[in-house]
Amino acid sequence: MMIWMIIIFLIGYALITLEHSFHINKAATALLAGVLCWTVYILHVPDTELVTEQLGHHVGEIAGILFFLLGAMTIVEIIDAHDGFEVIVGRIKTDSSRKLLWILSILAFCLSAILDNLTTTIVLVSLLRKLVTDKNERMLYACVVVIAANAGGAFTPIGDVTTTMLWIGGQITPGNVMQKLFLPSLICMLVPLIYLTKSSRGKVSKREKAEGEQASHTDPFEQKLVLGLGVLTLVFVPVFKLLTHLPPYMGILLGLGFLWAVTEVLHRTKNEEKRDKFSVLNALRKVDTSTVLFFLGILLSIGALQSAGQLALMANYLDAEVGNFYIINLLVGVLSSIVDNVPLVAAMMRMYQVSYPVDHTFWEFLAYCAGTGGSILIIGSAAGVAAMSLEKINFMWYVKKVSLLAFMGYIAGAVTFLIQQQILTHGFNANLITALNFKLSYITQYIVSIF
Repeated sequence: MMIWMIIIFLIGYALITLEHSFHINKAATALLAGVLCWTVYILHVPDTELVTEQLGHHVGEIAGILFFLLGAMTIVEIIDAHDGFEVIVGRIKTDSSRKLLWILSILAFCLSAILDNLTTTIVLVSLLRKLVTDKNERMLYACVVVIAANAGGAFTPIGDVTTTMLWIGGQITPGNVMQKLFLPSLICMLVPLIYLTKSSRGKVSKREKAEGEQASHTDPFEQKLVLGLGVLTLVFVPVFKLLTHLPPYMGILLGLGFLWAVTEVLHRTKNEEKRDKFSVLNALRKVDTSTVLFFLGILLSIGALQSAGQLALMANYLDAEVGNFYIINLLVGVLSSIVDNVPLVAAMMRMYQVSYPVDHTFWEFLAYCAGTGGSILIIGSAAGVAAMSLEKINFMWYVKKVSLLAFMGYIAGAVTFLIQQQILTHGFNANLITALNFKLSYITQYIVSIF
């Protein structure tokens, strides 16, 4: 039974990774793998009622994640329908390539912390298509946006789906993860940005707006109102959970209902065609439901493997062979650049859920590594895949031009996390330097031994 479940999962994993080669949507593959894993499991267990009970427990947990994602994605689509993001991006007037690099990076870092890295990348890459005419320049800026968006999304509970999963799963709390991961995430962005700034010169080949071209479909008041309310709604979710102790998806649904009511009142005097364009129902049509179904399928697969006991065996193997959880998380980050970070983090959550308490260093470092490691390859994150699709970025071009810079930023942020952790735990003294040198040398030796 275990062998068949693992085979199904690995085949599904491979098809998801090679989605663009096989032209099979990863959501379809994930759903097939998820259902087949549970089917094999229940057919080989005498106590079918136990399996049904386990499935119901996992579906309850998964539903919380999916409702949260659906609500957040809908709120972002409402803002976009009202051209709310134009309030921010319309202020970019510079034609200096260096200034534009910094503006885009800071915008991506900040926006992804409030929204999410995928949405931020789509918004800013779409903006670049309006600003920059040269394709090679635009691709480089898009890659900078991917690195900054992944870094900014890693340190907040709503900025990256993996951090959201850890928060909803009870492994981290918003205040603590933001405090511990802000500096490492910032360094992860700054290292490649500083290098690119030194090598970047001249002015941007900006696109001129055509005569009569409309910048927006809404008036400035509606743009600012919906943007402000949407952002406040997303930021309020952690506060709502803290005040009421209800799950995060309840906060996001409350915010969605409020924003829905406000937009209905805002457009009540317009004709039916215009009201439909700005309605929440229209925003729901634009939500990427295939992404939601992908998460459903992956989390179902992981739940089946956990219920059957495979994840516990894997955790024991990693503890015995690797031991150091810093190295385990670093490897997860590198792997997330090759395969999707969602199943990796879901597996780690199931494997180590009883080993480490809430806000343990293990979970904090996992959030950083899984959130930023995907930048090493263009296919390693949802933000990267979005930029790749929008700008037709070649995989090997990214490897040659960006991968090493992203890896340097990833390692620099990880080292920053280790230094910060030692200072917070032991203070700054000679023992700190000794302990840090030991950890870094151990990690280096392990990485060298792999190759």
